[in-house]
Amino acid sequence: MNLDFSAIEILMVEDNPHDAELALRALSKYNLSNKVFHVKDGAEALEYVFADGTYIKRDGQPKLILLDLKLPKVDGLEVLRQVKSNERTKIIPVVILTSSKEERDIVESYRLGVNSYIVKPVDFEKFVDCVRDLGMYWLLLNQPPPRLLGKL
Repeated sequence: MNLDFSAIEILMVEDNPHDAELALRALSKYNLSNKVFHVKDGAEALEYVFADGTYIKRDGQPKLILLDLKLPKVDGLEVLRQVKSNERTKIIPVVILTSSKEERDIVESYRLGVNSYIVKPVDFEKFVDCVRDLGMYWLLLNQPPPRLLGKL
């Protein structure tokens, strides 16, 4: 696969293949799915964001990270912690999209700098609507800081 990483606008970090497929379908309805790069665990997400390992030659940064909390290898809170504590990456909006309604997860996410915390709807249509609305808001309505428009 020869991907143009500079065209990636959404980094989706999701280990559940069913949820990832639903999210991609929802985004494709609005021609946003070709701008999504999906990784399945926290370690790969960190490699991608920090252009390390497999992604050492990757250019640019995503405009948005959709991040699940319950991930293999490195959990979502640790991914969030590293992204938001790094001067180059802390400006990237991160939206937690998870099944966890636990108060400690919500509080810790905001303490670490998450931009939004959304509990995944269990209903198929509501999940699709939620992801579609996220993509539309963060990519089309939200005005990113100028640094995100180019290289970080």
